[in-house]
Amino acid sequence: SKQNTLIKEVRAAYEDYDITLAGRLIQDFVCDDLSNWYVRLNRKRFWGGEMDTDKLAAYQTLYQALVNVAILSAPIAPFYMDKLYCDLVSGAESVHFTLMPESDASVVDKDLEERMALAQKASSMVLALRKKVGIPVRQPLGKLLIPVISDKVRTQLEAVKGLILGEVNVKQMEFIADTTGIITKKIKPNFKTLGKVYGARMKEIAAAFATLGQAEISAIQAAGDYVLNLPGGEVFLHADDYSISSEDMPGWLVASEGSMTIALDIEITPALKQEGTARELINRIQNVRKDSGLDVTDRINVEIYAEGESAIQIESSLSAFGEYVASQTLARSVVLSPTPVEGMTAEWEDTNITIRVSRI
Repeated sequence: SKQNTLIKEVRAAYEDYDITLAGRLIQDFVCDDLSNWYVRLNRKRFWGGEMDTDKLAAYQTLYQALVNVAILSAPIAPFYMDKLYCDLVSGAESVHFTLMPESDASVVDKDLEERMALAQKASSMVLALRKKVGIPVRQPLGKLLIPVISDKVRTQLEAVKGLILGEVNVKQMEFIADTTGIITKKIKPNFKTLGKVYGARMKEIAAAFATLGQAEISAIQAAGDYVLNLPGGEVFLHADDYSISSEDMPGWLVASEGSMTIALDIEITPALKQEGTARELINRIQNVRKDSGLDVTDRINVEIYAEGESAIQIESSLSAFGEYVASQTLARSVVLSPTPVEGMTAEWEDTNITIRVSRI
């Protein structure tokens, strides 16, 4: 669906001789939709198991996307895209002998594209909140609140709920209609844009913005375009005429972007901490496996030596998630050694631990 939308828009840009727009459309598709979204979300399909129907479909979709990118980009990057195209298409003489692809309107699904855009936006916002407070993605969090502005948006978000939760590593997502007492929103006028239209009335407009309640702010955010009825006359607001922000609640982080607001519970319970430690251990073990020259399919035994608080933390995690760590690393056993072991050093928070990996 997204490929066909891209083909249609890029062809239109070329026909208008707008090379810059065409290049940016292709760049956004490759970076945001293909690389950071499709490829990353489908890594398990690419690498897991035998070449079954699902794995083949994943590769065929990627192949077709890359072929189309090569053809669409050929006028802009003629040499690189010729090389890419000839590497992809067996027996091809040159991408420059190939006609531009045609857009197929029958496979364009705007609802699907909207769902994916919502999932990407929500994921990006949550990841930004995590970065703001330094909570790594490997550390699971408990809950995500999303105020919904319409039944359609709720339905669209419900359809990609699993995607979002998996991307941001949060256990639950809850949709709420009434944010009173949960999220406090603030709205500010854009004096630059409003001043051009309403000039002398800006004092009245600024005073009116200061009196807007939570319900009115939510209505403005949901509508995008809105009409304020003031004593001096109507004021027509567009999305770029105001900015809406949200205040953090105790124990939560809140972010707003356009019509979407998200609240993230950042309390890390002991159980969540144990799981986060387990995920960090998996990362360290897999790095040691790779650096040791072992194959990704090799079965192994793992011994870990740590001291002080790190040892207590790892022991607690293994007691609850030892089987999970073993299954993810193809290990028959993962144990915390009471004595130093000969192995590789791995960074662990503010100290180091030693990991010994042996092939079975």
